[in-house]
Amino acid sequence: MLYNLLAPLGEDIQFFNLFRYLTFRAGGAMMTALIISFLIGPIVIRWLKSRQGAGQPIREDGPETHFKKAGTPTMGGLMIIFTVMLSTLLWVDLSNPYYWITITVFFLFGVIGFIDDYYKLTGGSHLGMPGKVRLLLEAIIGIIAVYLISRIMPAGLTNQLHIPFLKTLTFNLGWFFLPFGMLVIVGAANAVNLTDGLDGLAIGPIMITSACFGVICYLIGNVIFSNYLQIHYVPDSGELAVFCGALLGAGLGFLWYNAPPADVFMGDTGSLSMGGALGVMSVVTKHEIVLAIIGGLFVIETLSVIMQVGYFKMTGGKRLFLMAPVHHHYEKKGWAETKVVMRFWIISFIFAMIGMSSLKLR
Repeated sequence: MLYNLLAPLGEDIQFFNLFRYLTFRAGGAMMTALIISFLIGPIVIRWLKSRQGAGQPIREDGPETHFKKAGTPTMGGLMIIFTVMLSTLLWVDLSNPYYWITITVFFLFGVIGFIDDYYKLTGGSHLGMPGKVRLLLEAIIGIIAVYLISRIMPAGLTNQLHIPFLKTLTFNLGWFFLPFGMLVIVGAANAVNLTDGLDGLAIGPIMITSACFGVICYLIGNVIFSNYLQIHYVPDSGELAVFCGALLGAGLGFLWYNAPPADVFMGDTGSLSMGGALGVMSVVTKHEIVLAIIGGLFVIETLSVIMQVGYFKMTGGKRLFLMAPVHHHYEKKGWAETKVVMRFWIISFIFAMIGMSSLKLR
């Protein structure tokens, strides 16, 4: 909104030229989201506590250290959704179609997560909405988003899958790009959701991934930098750097209250919304595979669940890990929660460096 109102005045008042710069607006969105998080955090947490009573149900088969978390409210993702939406509305170019697709998926996945959290709270169990129903809703939203993106995307990029670290190798997926893009969005959302199991564990990698995609969106949306780096150019995609800035600021603000011991959990409300948004941005920038690299920790967490279930079925009840997702495995082995969180953050940072190197190593 500020861009649409003030940038045109830059011809007469030099100061307003600042609003034409993506870097300035991304920084503004980050700081706005951070400040709003600090202001509304205590209010939201008190409200959630008053509404939820016993707080998020704790898994009975989980690590014993988790039972002391009983009474901690969930749905803290509401704070993230509000701060991101408000800050981006202030700083983004409201005429940008990629922004509206991303923010809509972000909001709708948050609604699905909210319903899931509500089922858990009212049912008094860690089991929420039926999994098939949730996946169906996510798939419908995801495939509509991919279809809209493909209608906006330049003809030469539509349906193309770009391979990182290689300059010219691409695959034309044709009509299969629609289900592929949908799987990327739904997969990213649920991978983040599986990672959200310890205080501060998910929000750290989310911030790292958001920062990386802020840079990617900026470079992909800038014809000069994209030509220099010999990567594809997607017009108007740079505006999503503002969204990434807001996501980073909201993540920092939420971490203030989610750091061990957490005052609030993000719940599916936050994890599904942020994961879905990251998936959309990877489809817009044609960096779907790079998302899997940068978000490698999310991939590992998801694979640990798949492997656990598969091994359990094949062996008639034996377990590959002490508990899945894998962060619980290390808790069961005796690692302190903070040690698991910090080491997983380090792993996430390593994956991010590998993924970002694909921008230059070609």
